[in-house]
Amino acid sequence: MFEGFQSFSILTQTVPEVSIYGLKNQNSSFKLPALLLLHGFPQSRHIWHRVAPRLVDRYTVVILDLRGYGDSSKPNDVSAYAKSAMARDCAVVMEHLGCDEYYVCAHDRGARVAHKLCVDYPQRVKKAIFLDICPTLAMYSATDFEFAKAYFHWFFLIQQEPLPETLISTNPQRFAELFMGGRQRDGLGIFDEECFDYYVKSLGDPSTVNAMCQDYRASATLDMEEARNDIEEGRLIRSPLLILWGKYGVIEKCFDALKEWRAVADDGVLVDGHSVESGHYIPEQAPDDVVSAILSFLV
Repeated sequence: MFEGFQSFSILTQTVPEVSIYGLKNQNSSFKLPALLLLHGFPQSRHIWHRVAPRLVDRYTVVILDLRGYGDSSKPNDVSAYAKSAMARDCAVVMEHLGCDEYYVCAHDRGARVAHKLCVDYPQRVKKAIFLDICPTLAMYSATDFEFAKAYFHWFFLIQQEPLPETLISTNPQRFAELFMGGRQRDGLGIFDEECFDYYVKSLGDPSTVNAMCQDYRASATLDMEEARNDIEEGRLIRSPLLILWGKYGVIEKCFDALKEWRAVADDGVLVDGHSVESGHYIPEQAPDDVVSAILSFLV
């Protein structure tokens, strides 16, 4: 998996110490346009295994494990998971690698980080593709019965420590099977066995589970505060956006994705998108759609 990619670990913060693990295609020094790929919950860099190898002839591909996930550092405090902090990780990594401007394609939690990356570093993000999300503030603000039922984990994971951590850690294999498989019409069949085994292994690590919960706790508090401040002060997305969402997921059912993203984009910024034949885990279920979108939009 990821043959032809080389791994790296870059220190992005000293107090507390945070190192971000990632992959980059070998023998590429950013002569090709740079493309940053960010994963979602409860996953890791592995979600891109059907996408990234098909892009190396056109892009310098950088794939990260977000802080708290995969092989990146897992600080304890909830403030460490504000999306401003997680976006800064991305900016520091790309700068360390020698890249000042780049494209971004991001899924789920990674797309929430990418949203903040676009807001805080508008001169660096040339264009972005967000997969199967609406803005965090919009989603929490519009909570109704249908959304709460479909996204129960948004309200479960933010409960006071150690309630969600304890329940997940009791049987991480079964949690992964029921949660991830239950979100898909095709169940667990969309996942590569090696990838799914890695996700289960991660859910069996107490520090990772705590970090995942802190990520969601930050979104229900710090991220919404940051988003309100950004909107009030006119810090909006300036990078052209393409939004893809699963036809069989909650974004299609409960939200007007393009309307919500246009509301947090600056005047005149292109915001386009459409649904794809997929559930939530688009990079793993509909990789052809993701590759096609990248090659056509990120130019």
